Amino acid sequence: MFPFAYPITRARVRRPALSPSPAPSIGNGDAGDDDERLIRAAQRGDLDAFNQLVDRHQRTVFNVCLRLLRDVALAEDATQDTFLRAWSAIDRFHGGAVRPWLLRIATNRAYDLLRAKARRPTDSLDLELEDAAPLWTSQAATTESPDAFAVRTELSVALEQALATLPDDQRAAIILTDVHGYGYDEAATITGVQIGTVKSRVSRGRARLRDELKRDPTKRELFARLLRLSGEGGKS
Repeated sequence: MFPFAYPITRARVRRPALSPSPAPSIGNGDAGDDDERLIRAAQRGDLDAFNQLVDRHQRTVFNVCLRLLRDVALAEDATQDTFLRAWSAIDRFHGGAVRPWLLRIATNRAYDLLRAKARRPTDSLDLELEDAAPLWTSQAATTESPDAFAVRTELSVALEQALATLPDDQRAAIILTDVHGYGYDEAATITGVQIGTVKSRVSRGRARLRDELKRDPTKRELFARLLRLSGEGGKS
């Protein structure tokens, strides 16, 4: 549980495992109803209720921050700051889904950190990404052959590295839509821009990622192998 206590201290949030979190609907549903109940309780001063919200959403917040910042320590700080800021602003939450509200705080904090300091070398993070075997998209097939899984895992590392080369706004749009599976309208809510802007950023980001794959024969072959193994590329 997130270590909130009164007075609130800045004890470090535990680091969730790196993986794409399934993107639940940010509209109606039991999860949304539970979130609304918990945040209303939190607004009445119930720290235990807020801690339950932290437990529910810290993994997604951390993953988004990590992919934006490409730095584990900064992502941990941004995650910590997100929930501290959310607690401080709890009275200003006027309804709607909780997760996009938290992710908007998180992306804004990540942008602040990107502007405040240059990112450190990412060699160690690249190793962690490889060790953790991140899946590129939350929409990936749940059943596949071991060969396809191995290729997709290797390709996902290459895509993570290519993702780091995108401009911040395009990277955020790709992370929210293609990695976490949010719709354009949901991503627009989280980032605070128009849907058309999100679509434009996603389109430009995808084009740059495709160009990156095409420039590297090894990555291009990985992608072709994945299509063949998954049966999406037709018979060879």
